[in-house]
Amino acid sequence: MVWFYLERIFGYWPVLLKGMGMTIGLSLLSLVIGVAIGFGFGIIRAGRNRWAARALGLYIDFFRATPFLVQVFIVFFILPQVGIELSAFAAGVVALSNMAACFIGEIVAAGLKAVPPGQSEAALASGMTRAQQMRLVVMPQAVRIITPSLVGQFVLLIKDSSVVSAIGLLDLTRSGWLIVQSVPNGLLVFGIVGVGYFIICYPLIHLSRRLERRGQAAFL
Repeated sequence: MVWFYLERIFGYWPVLLKGMGMTIGLSLLSLVIGVAIGFGFGIIRAGRNRWAARALGLYIDFFRATPFLVQVFIVFFILPQVGIELSAFAAGVVALSNMAACFIGEIVAAGLKAVPPGQSEAALASGMTRAQQMRLVVMPQAVRIITPSLVGQFVLLIKDSSVVSAIGLLDLTRSGWLIVQSVPNGLLVFGIVGVGYFIICYPLIHLSRRLERRGQAAFL
């Protein structure tokens, strides 16, 4: 019986591959945007302007404390009511990028604060401007500290991307829902979908562990 269902599921492999491609593409684009915005958030959060840091902190805390599904629904269903209408793909990118930026912003802020103050003081004493100090001294050290966490965040981003299936985007999870309409074996279908996510995420999990071990060895 299992082989019968597997044979039927195999006939839908183009749908699964298309969904996997959508999941990877959506996650990559959202990661690039999220990292760019998140680094800006992190610099502000770790900066000297307390009011800006606190205001941004409230924004970040709001999106970190609310369900991602609610955020997707706001972008896709509520924004059109104020004249901002987005396709399912664009809405998914906006929601995922914003969520990624909020989490990455806190990661970057923690990394910047982890750099010993003496590094900044030495850079300023050598005649560097604050911008040069951040770009040439502080940020490179912070990046080494936060890289494992950033890779781990990408894994979470890929898994959270499954939520966009709720607005009709044909990602890997949505592909599973379509297939299960014709192949009435949900356990087998979504088991294969789970394997698809594992294939995408496991190399990143392994990379994150290696980077973390390498970082720990560097401090020994």
